Amino acid sequence: MTGSDPLLRLTDIRKNFGAIEALRGVTFDVSAGEVVALLGDNGAGKSTLVKIIAGGLEASSGKIVFDGKERRFHSPAQAKAAGIETVYQDLSLCTNVDVVANFFMGRELYRHVLGIPILREREMAEETAKALAAGGTNIPSLRVNVEHLSGGQRQAIELNRFVHWGGKLVLLDEPFAALGVEQTRRGLEMVERVRARGIGVMIITHVMAQAFAVADRIVVLRQGVVAGDVKTSETSPDEVVRMITGGIERIRTGLENQPETGATT
Repeated sequence: MTGSDPLLRLTDIRKNFGAIEALRGVTFDVSAGEVVALLGDNGAGKSTLVKIIAGGLEASSGKIVFDGKERRFHSPAQAKAAGIETVYQDLSLCTNVDVVANFFMGRELYRHVLGIPILREREMAEETAKALAAGGTNIPSLRVNVEHLSGGQRQAIELNRFVHWGGKLVLLDEPFAALGVEQTRRGLEMVERVRARGIGVMIITHVMAQAFAVADRIVVLRQGVVAGDVKTSETSPDEVVRMITGGIERIRTGLENQPETGATT
């Protein structure tokens, strides 16, 4: 991937479920260190698109280029191995073990004594503490089971884990839906820190204020197609609502400087 290439480029992504066309030619990109908010009404195709990027579904046609290579992920494990992580509202942490165990899940450090593997718990705890501190996350005890942590702290663990192990693109699927105001604010700050480390972020949300608070660009899906792809600084919540409802289309490629078309409110 060259410096001018996007981290993720989707070209004419289509997905059929029998006679139903869930996606009808979706094209847009995400750059490293960029936050893109994906908005749209229920049934617009957001979840289907996220599952395709994350390896949970395969596109019927179209092209995915990630990190300079054309990809076709057959499983979430393949997408994760390439550097794509999806953080869902319900997360993927094991709540009955502690923070360190979750942070090193599948990557545990061992030393061997007389051929017997023994966890290098002190090193794992030190590495976890450093990673969380670098991400601005404060958890009083790393030995507390995750079930006793707040939703915001759990999300911070998952995001920090992703960054620490070399992730390149994170998909946040309604990440703050179950959080309070203060926890949401901290979550948005965490997204800012992830972006500052050169990682691409796609946040799927129904909350307009969250999109405008953190996103560099807003992409709107409507009935399986891109109805809007605009810089956040060059649009407004009212205009985005019109994209979602079909009153207007604004696509970056050639339309930024053209007169707007479509119905007005």
